[in-house]
Amino acid sequence: MSGFVKIAIDDIYSDSNWTTIINKYWMLAERVSDPRVQGWFLFDTPLPTLAMVLVYLAFVMIAGPLWMANRKPFQIKNTLVVYNFAQVLLSSYMFYEHLAAGWWGDYSLSCQPVDYSESDKARRMLDLCWVYYFSKLSEFADTIFFVLRKKKSQITWLHLYHHSLTPFEAWLLVKFIAGGHGTFSNIVNNLVHIIMYGYYMLAAMGPQYQKYLWWKKHLTTLQLVQFFMVLIHSISALVYDCGYPKIIASLLILHSTIFIVLFMNFYMQAYKKEKPKRTVDVATNNNNNNETHLNGIVKSDKNGYVKIGNTNGHTPNGDLNGHLTNGDLNRHASNGLNGYLKHELNGLNGLTKANGHLQNATDKDKIQ
Repeated sequence: MSGFVKIAIDDIYSDSNWTTIINKYWMLAERVSDPRVQGWFLFDTPLPTLAMVLVYLAFVMIAGPLWMANRKPFQIKNTLVVYNFAQVLLSSYMFYEHLAAGWWGDYSLSCQPVDYSESDKARRMLDLCWVYYFSKLSEFADTIFFVLRKKKSQITWLHLYHHSLTPFEAWLLVKFIAGGHGTFSNIVNNLVHIIMYGYYMLAAMGPQYQKYLWWKKHLTTLQLVQFFMVLIHSISALVYDCGYPKIIASLLILHSTIFIVLFMNFYMQAYKKEKPKRTVDVATNNNNNNETHLNGIVKSDKNGYVKIGNTNGHTPNGDLNGHLTNGDLNRHASNGLNGYLKHELNGLNGLTKANGHLQNATDKDKIQ
């Protein structure tokens, strides 16, 4: 490793152009890559994987939303059910194969080197890592379905970071370290995905299955447990020396730490306790028509109630002190009320007055 660092320092001060430097490092990387992978589809260089990730990001962040802007969300219930069921089957298969290829008694939990031999189990693990790589590419569909269904809120930075990073991790796994200590994170990930895609499948089957989905919150907890397990397991490869590359173990530690921070932040944002509601609760209309509903008392004219001017979808902040302030009542109320609000209005439910009066922004011409 010290020789590799010396080459890097020398290159910084050399007159070589970047193309020459990149070629030199690629030749060094080829020397330490798994010779069994030579000539495999998509594994001669990382450029095809990079291209696929860039196309994925371009579609889900730019092209897809623009294409869907004037279209209705796609109704793809059956497609979602089939896709999620297929992911459950694929994850189950990979979980079993990880056990059969080493983790069911043969691998050491403290530290496990990579087996580069041509033995049946070594080849089985290598082939499994190749399948794992393509499974990460298939998961691009998660985000694509969000775009087609116009579920923009689901496409978070965490979601994009995760789906963009994992194909590169899986590529490195196959190219350099197909087996050994690092595959522990794969088997744990497979188990989590069996549960996660099972949840998504039930959710896609319709509202009649919502009663079985009370455990949504625990999915994020399970994912956090996954990364803590990988973190602790990766640290053990630094403590014990079995020949597994310590730089890879260090990268796994960094990877796990980043995801722990991101998922904990997501957990706190998604499941933090709701603040207690105020007496006058303001909620904007889901149709974004800038109409305000005040706890069902004053509603838009579409619902048969009084429409209060143009509040731009909200009421002014501060203490209302028993009256509603409106920026432009024009000193009268419309819809035939002739300046009076009576207690018979639907939605007041027995209140004889709106605490005495409605007051406009100039504090004049009270309507009693």
